Amino acid sequence: MEDVDSDGYDDVDDDGCRVSGDKDVRFKILYCGICHSDLHCVKNEWGILKYPLVPGHKIVFVVTEVGSKVQNFKVRDKIGAGCMVGACHSCDSCKNDLENYCPKVILTYNSIYYDGTMTQGGYSDHMVATEHYVVWIPDNLPFDACAPLLCVGITTYRPLRYFGLDKPGLNLGVVGLGGLGHVAVKFAKAFGLKVTVISTSPHKKKEAIEHLSADSFLISTDPNEMQAAMGTLDGIIDTVSIVHSLLPLLGLLKSHGKLILVGAPEKLFELPAFPLLMGKHLRLL
Repeated sequence: MEDVDSDGYDDVDDDGCRVSGDKDVRFKILYCGICHSDLHCVKNEWGILKYPLVPGHKIVFVVTEVGSKVQNFKVRDKIGAGCMVGACHSCDSCKNDLENYCPKVILTYNSIYYDGTMTQGGYSDHMVATEHYVVWIPDNLPFDACAPLLCVGITTYRPLRYFGLDKPGLNLGVVGLGGLGHVAVKFAKAFGLKVTVISTSPHKKKEAIEHLSADSFLISTDPNEMQAAMGTLDGIIDTVSIVHSLLPLLGLLKSHGKLILVGAPEKLFELPAFPLLMGKHLRLL
């Protein structure tokens, strides 16, 4: 390993970090975003918590050591990591660069690593990760603002692109204007979409229209506004992380519209089947 012993960065304290391997990078954490899923985990609302737990999975850091077989990074590089640090690398998903679907995926925290140690997240001072699961951060990006992109960025960007909701002129609804929602609005506007923010909070209208350039704003609890917007949206990305009714959202979609859920409530949704059957093949994703 090559070690940083000066230049403004502290030497790594091995306490709490797993032993580094030949393909690993060891790093000092600079910034870590806060995600609603972190809050779910620390409250054990999903019932999957393992103690001790250090959350955090939108991480920007500086490399302090590199293994002998690391090819893409060097000491003092600024890089980032998201929600996963390992997988089996042998299943069909892994062979197709879809490690996030691997049945043995290893999450950044609250998972058991290959060597039997517990993974701990970005609220630590230092971490170790295999170079396959980290990405380079350009120096011209502000690192504090960049950290959330490693979760909320990919969580909204990827489904919009994958499900074809990235074509100029399409009408997209964004449910919720929190961490995920405001980034979804930014991506959608960059794609050239017409964006409608759907919220229970009237006070967010100014932010949506004036600061994020959304085209319109709907109060989801106002039946008149919702009725007027029926059948106008090509797709909806729902970012809300608490249980809420999906039924009113379905009515806003055009035929063959797509409702994408990226929030992760702690309780199950209830959705009648009949509106889906009568909705000309609405897609719930």
